[in-house]
Amino acid sequence: MHPPVLSDKEFRQFQEMIYDIAGISLSDAKKPLVSGRLAKRVREHGVTSYGEYFSILMLKDQRAELQVAIDLLTTNETYFFREPKHFDLLRQQAPLLQRAGKPFRVWSAASSSGEEAYTIAMVLADVLGDSAWEVVGSDISTRVLETARKGHYPMKRIEGIPKHYLSKFCLKGVGPQDGTFLIDRSLRSRVSFQQANLNESLPKLGEFDVIFLRNVMIYFDMETKRQVVARMLPLLRPGGYFIVSHSESLNGISDALKVVTPSVYRKPDARET
Repeated sequence: MHPPVLSDKEFRQFQEMIYDIAGISLSDAKKPLVSGRLAKRVREHGVTSYGEYFSILMLKDQRAELQVAIDLLTTNETYFFREPKHFDLLRQQAPLLQRAGKPFRVWSAASSSGEEAYTIAMVLADVLGDSAWEVVGSDISTRVLETARKGHYPMKRIEGIPKHYLSKFCLKGVGPQDGTFLIDRSLRSRVSFQQANLNESLPKLGEFDVIFLRNVMIYFDMETKRQVVARMLPLLRPGGYFIVSHSESLNGISDALKVVTPSVYRKPDARET
């Protein structure tokens, strides 16, 4: 039996669905991606078209399946020490930003399978040691968050991790786990993961010294970008840093932050307002 073909009308239904739920704008060029990622779900439900599968997703008793579809359509590539200059900045600024009596907190706001959050944790463990600090990772996808919590990755993912961090924070798998590595328990204990849809009211996450929102705004239109950043800024403490990817900018999105360098912004503190 040949797999069904995703029609333009059906594609528009999924485009509207993922925009309404997650604020993500899928261009027409993403039609093959939608078709490919959802094909297995269409087959598993025994339906003959993507339209029928979409109708299933709209049923009130199919929230779990809707989450599966969201997971499949929102998962994006990530890797350790991506855009390393941001981690150089974190290494320099974390000791300066740390406040007596308060834990230093960083939010990886689109953490996917956890590589960014654990990269942040490696840097903080290196420069802040045993002092009070923590990392929070969030993502809309429950599936990638399960991977993130385990901290268990194929060995091919080690590229980019400095050798001294590998020996200090990563355990090489042996026997049945050969070809994989595990983030050390002491590091994993400093990182927590929580589901959060940046396009909706945020859960109670507390206040952060640094927020990473990288490689996600490229999927939002301008108005969604403004709403997402406005929703997140109250969680950044005055004097804290807000970091986007090198391919992104907050120009025209928020005037509440000051540019430090391209892709790095700072929230003015009371002395500067």
